[in-house]
Amino acid sequence: MSVTDAPPLAPSPVEPPAPRKASTRKRLVPYWLLLPGILWLIVFFALPMVYQASTSVQTGSLEKGFEVTWHFQTYLDALKDYYPQFIRSLLYAGTATLLCLLLGYPLAYMIAFKAGRWRNLVLVLVIAPFFTSFLIRTLAWKTILADGGPVVDVLNTLHVLDVTSWLGWTEGSRVLATPMAVVCGLTYNFLPFMILPLYTSLERIDGRLHEAAGDLYATPATTFRKVTFPLSMPGVVSGTLLTFIPASGDYVNAELLGSTDTKMVGSVIQSQFLRVLDYPTAAALSFILMAIVLAMVTVYIRKSGTEDLV
Repeated sequence: MSVTDAPPLAPSPVEPPAPRKASTRKRLVPYWLLLPGILWLIVFFALPMVYQASTSVQTGSLEKGFEVTWHFQTYLDALKDYYPQFIRSLLYAGTATLLCLLLGYPLAYMIAFKAGRWRNLVLVLVIAPFFTSFLIRTLAWKTILADGGPVVDVLNTLHVLDVTSWLGWTEGSRVLATPMAVVCGLTYNFLPFMILPLYTSLERIDGRLHEAAGDLYATPATTFRKVTFPLSMPGVVSGTLLTFIPASGDYVNAELLGSTDTKMVGSVIQSQFLRVLDYPTAAALSFILMAIVLAMVTVYIRKSGTEDLV
């Protein structure tokens, strides 16, 4: 048989191209969805942080201008000069956080398990203060704690101010311009930040667990200690973080309800930025406060056994 008489070869099957582009595009979809949030964080968080970091190591003045000289001594000077304000801020914020937890947990428990059809109304009442300016809410406490007002009269009648004066939280029969006034303002303003996470955590607890604890002859106190509180720990941790972190850097309550002896580090940072115009010291104070709070929060989360929150 000649070559020309040979039967034609069957065409080889054409393999479909690998769907590489489609799979690549599908893998990139989540990143495209994250892009707006990432850009927001870069523009409004990362870049300001970098700018503040460079400001903290600058030297100079507003008239002559500032330049980066890597002057890390600013951090040591700021910590040495203003360590009382750091301690005071952490003490006030910690006290306010503890009071928010003691006040907020029973209310959140009531909303989650006892409110019934009134649940939505009570939640609206918890959120209602947010519809008023933070500044106005704080100024209202100047009237509430005014000398000769009903609140101070009741505290005097019950001899509560004698105890708080002995502890150094008030001065005689005066509450305004004392640490107690600042802590009261912090507690009131940040209480909703504690209640809402607690309610969310408690509301997820299956009621049948309480019934099972009762069937096992557990008392209500034992049921709360063994079942309710451990299951609500994510809410406790979230609430304390949402309260402590902003409270430690707050300066409005200290400015309006306190005095020069109750200044928090937020007041110092605000003064350094806007009055003294010492930008390097203000930036260094901000970074020191952030580092202290971050270290405390990390230890707290790990000690509380909720590392999955970070």
